[in-house]
Amino acid sequence: MKLSKNFSLNEFHSKDGAEMPAPVFSNIIKLAKDLQVIRDECGCAIHINSAYRSESHNKAIGGVSNSKHLLGMACDLVSRNHTPKQLYDIIEHLIGQGRISGNALGLYNSFVHYDLREKKARW
Repeated sequence: MKLSKNFSLNEFHSKDGAEMPAPVFSNIIKLAKDLQVIRDECGCAIHINSAYRSESHNKAIGGVSNSKHLLGMACDLVSRNHTPKQLYDIIEHLIGQGRISGNALGLYNSFVHYDLREKKARW
């Protein structure tokens, strides 16, 4: 199922194969809309390492108990054409312009975390 021009629902599923609850699906639709804006701005493919996580999968990988991944409101992203810092800066710019709805960004060595929380958060 296509959620946007370049993103399909299967990219957002929990890696353990758990069924996605209906409330999570509505958040994933919002997340996919933002990711399409990010992809269009980057001009290249964006890979989702992790989006929705079931509670058991989140626990198995050491995720925090209040992770936005559990709600389908977060994703970890990489781009072959951008370093994590470059991708982070692009997303920060889009947030500043009000072109995407999320407010949280985390920069890691190999990926960028983006989520839809309402309060601004950076790490």
